[in-house]
Amino acid sequence: MELEQRVAELERRLTALEGQDRENGGSPRLGDGDFWALDGLKQQLAAAGEAGADGGVLFTGAVRLPSGEQYEWQYGAFTGALLDGEGEDGEAPSDGGSAAADALAALGHPVRLRLLREILGGRRTAAELAALDAVGTTGQIYHHLRQLTGAGWLHTTGRGRYEVPAARVVPLLVVLTAAVP
Repeated sequence: MELEQRVAELERRLTALEGQDRENGGSPRLGDGDFWALDGLKQQLAAAGEAGADGGVLFTGAVRLPSGEQYEWQYGAFTGALLDGEGEDGEAPSDGGSAAADALAALGHPVRLRLLREILGGRRTAAELAALDAVGTTGQIYHHLRQLTGAGWLHTTGRGRYEVPAARVVPLLVVLTAAVP
């Protein structure tokens, strides 16, 4: 009898969640205080006055990788600067925005995404990466590693070792999160 009650309770909760999902256009309802980061951003924008009038974005993370490394990072930008293509200094980038396009293009290959995930997971040398299945030949792997390094997603630490720079770990995970529908 206890099992039947538990199953009935689970079914009731699932039905309630599915109903919320439909009401909210696919997103479950969040409780009070769940938007603490957004609330903090709104306060910062209000304090910024005219500069924050059009809004802004914030991304942040506290990450512990499988290798044990820990990263805490946050970044915010005003909407106007992002839409106008300005840098942090308010100036238009001299490259016409190609650095952003190159950084995103470097992530546009499944093998490169796999290599980044493996490197974040602790495989750091070209030899370790070459031992993986379905990543290509050694020459192809080096090509992908050069693309990722050139775009700033990786850097070499010597002797064929690669790592995601500390300031890029959370942004990389944010991009991966944003890419999943």
